[in-house]
Amino acid sequence: MISRRGFGLWAMSKLGSRGVRIGVSGYSFQGLTLDGTIAAMKRIGLGATEVWFRHIEPKLPREELRAWRLAVPLRTFEDAGKKFRAAGIEMVAYTFDMKEDFADAELDRGFQMARALGVKRIATSTTFTVAEKLVPLMEHYRMEVAFHGHTNAADPNQFAGPDSFRRVVEMSRWAKINLDIAQFVAAGFDPVAFLREQHANITLLHIRDGKKGVGTKLPWGSGDTPIADVLRLMQTEKYRIQADIEYDYGGSEGAIAEVTKCFDYCKTILKT
Repeated sequence: MISRRGFGLWAMSKLGSRGVRIGVSGYSFQGLTLDGTIAAMKRIGLGATEVWFRHIEPKLPREELRAWRLAVPLRTFEDAGKKFRAAGIEMVAYTFDMKEDFADAELDRGFQMARALGVKRIATSTTFTVAEKLVPLMEHYRMEVAFHGHTNAADPNQFAGPDSFRRVVEMSRWAKINLDIAQFVAAGFDPVAFLREQHANITLLHIRDGKKGVGTKLPWGSGDTPIADVLRLMQTEKYRIQADIEYDYGGSEGAIAEVTKCFDYCKTILKT
């Protein structure tokens, strides 16, 4: 009999013997502390995560936060990484949203933080204006940046839809895709077809449900996102992509119970 914890680690590395890696975005535990998030993951049995920057950073006004980022000892991030490793949880990315008001030194500091944490990539929601500034940093640190998409495909400065991702991966060999399948559907596109096309450039995939014209904060199974088709394609084709549960639909039972439901949903799909 495989325990829930044991199954979580096994699922993260080789679910269904097809190589589907299931983890969770740290963003899913917005109401918890870093220690609380690690405890929640252990309780659920999930063995991989994208470390959410707000689980490490203090809540400060913008300029004070900028000053904190530039001055905080990198040991703060080293210590956070040690906590995940001690719990047996693989850190697959540092989620650090880099905005247009970031100073150049602040962008550079994000890479230093990720390296101190012990991850090989940053996941970010940002714009092309910022992405252009990140190219030399990606090259200098030899670190991937996985760009996360949203729904405003009409704005050429935003990541949304196939063309924006095709464009960014041409900017650097370190530029990768963080495909949020619900956002992709809400923007009016087919994640299954795009996964087939760009699987070599997709290093992170966010699993959640969405519907065009409604958005993405939906309980799984109530939207139009082909979650089952995406996971089964990954299983059949043995894509080496980290697939992370992202919970933010505000279910009545709280984050731990809802993420557990999402994990069970994935297990059911991949067993059939």
